[in-house]
Amino acid sequence: MNHEQSRALYDRALSVLSGGVNSSVRATRPYPFFVEKGDGGHVIDADGNRYIDFVMGYGPLLLGHSLPEQVQSAIQRHAAEGPMYGAPTEVEVELAEFVTRHVPSVEMLRFVNSGTEATVSAVRLARGYTGRDKIVVMQSGYHGAQESTLVEGEGDHTAPSSPGIPESFAEHTLTVPFNDEEAAHEVFEEHGDDIAAVLTEPILGNYGIVHPVEGYHDTLRELCDDHGSLLIFDEVITGFRVGGLQCAQGAFDIDPDITTFGKIVGGGFPVGAIGGKSEIIEQFTPAGDVFQSGTFSGHPVTMAAGLETLRYAAEHDVYDHVNELGDRLRAGLQDILEDQAPEYTVVGRDSMFKVIFTRDGPDSFDGHCEAGCRQRESCPRFDYCPKTGHDVTQAETERWERLFWPAMKDQGVFLTANQFESQFICDAHTGEDIENALEAYKEAI
Repeated sequence: MNHEQSRALYDRALSVLSGGVNSSVRATRPYPFFVEKGDGGHVIDADGNRYIDFVMGYGPLLLGHSLPEQVQSAIQRHAAEGPMYGAPTEVEVELAEFVTRHVPSVEMLRFVNSGTEATVSAVRLARGYTGRDKIVVMQSGYHGAQESTLVEGEGDHTAPSSPGIPESFAEHTLTVPFNDEEAAHEVFEEHGDDIAAVLTEPILGNYGIVHPVEGYHDTLRELCDDHGSLLIFDEVITGFRVGGLQCAQGAFDIDPDITTFGKIVGGGFPVGAIGGKSEIIEQFTPAGDVFQSGTFSGHPVTMAAGLETLRYAAEHDVYDHVNELGDRLRAGLQDILEDQAPEYTVVGRDSMFKVIFTRDGPDSFDGHCEAGCRQRESCPRFDYCPKTGHDVTQAETERWERLFWPAMKDQGVFLTANQFESQFICDAHTGEDIENALEAYKEAI
C-alpha cells in the first residue's frame, strides 16, 4: 500500500498538533493513516487505500458510515434550522423519553458532550447525593480523562497515573481488581461509611474486553446497598451495543443507581449522558444543588442523530444482524487460534470483539465458551482467560502492536491500534467482510 499522502499529512500535523494527533490512541507507529471518508463498513484513506473498519470511531457508529436516509435527513434538517440555540428543543426531550423507555434503571437524564464529561458529572453527583468523598473504581477500568479516576495502585494506596493531577485527588479514589469479590468486600469493610459510589464498566472495554465472572456485579450491588453507596455503571462503550436497547445492565440483570452513556446515544456526534433514578438525577441544578451545566449540552443535531439511530436500530433488526456477525467472527477466530495460536484468547460479546495475545492456555478449544470468553467456570480455559485488566497487560502487547496490527492494516483491515481497545461490528458490515477479515487474521497470526 502507498501511504505518501498520510505521511505528508502527519508531517504537517506534527507542527501544529501535539504528537500530530488529537487523541493519543490515534498515534500509531510509525505514523497513522489519515482517513478521507467512510463508506458503509469501510474507510478510505488519503492515498485511496480501502479498509474494513472495525474501529467504528471507537464505538459510536452502530450503523456504520453510510447513514440510513431517516438518520441523514434528521441531521440535515436540524443543522439547516440553526446550529444551536442556548434554549431547550423538543428533540432532546424525545431522545430522553426513548432512553428512559428502554433502559431498565433510567428514569431521568442529563445530556452532556462526552463520555468523560458524563463520568465527571456522575462522580460529582454521587458525592453530592451521599455527602461522602470516596469512590471505588476497578484497576485498569477507564472512565475518561478525568482526575478522580486516572489513578494507579491498590486499595487505598493510590497515586495519580498522569502528571498534572494533585495527589489529593487520588486520596479519595480506592481501587479493586475487576472480578475480585474478596477485594471488594475488604475495601467496604475498611471504608464503607466513606464510599459515595462504586464506578465500574459492566465489561472492561478499554482493557481487552474482560467479561465479568458470574455474580460479580451482584456482589457490588449488594455491597452498595448494605453501605448506602451508589452503584454507577459506565456504559459509555456498552450502552446500546451490549444487550441491545436495554444496554449491558439489561443483559446482566443489574439495576445501577446511575448510568453514564456516550458514543452510540449520540449517533456519531459528540455526546454524553448521566441517567438514573429520578431522586438522584434531580440533585443536579437547577432542581437540586449539585452544579452541572454546559453550552453545547443537548445539542439538537446530536440529539437528532442519536434519536434516529436508536429508532432505526429498533425498527430494522440491527442488533440481530450485528450480533450474528459478531458470533460468526469470534467463532471463526477461535478456529484459527486452535490451529495457529491456541494460547491466545478470543473475547467479546454481541458486536464487540478482540483477540488477546495471552501467553498460556490449553492446546485445544474443546469444551470452550462459544464465540468468545464468558468466564464460564466449567470451561477448560477458565483459569487462563483474563479476569482483570492486569491479566491483559501480561499478554504479548508489543507483538500485537508492532507486528500484528501493521500486518492486518496491510491486508486492508483497520483495527484499534493496541491490545487493549475494543473492536466493533456495525450494521453495514456484511458476511463477506467477516470472511475477508478471517482470512486476514489467518495470514497475520
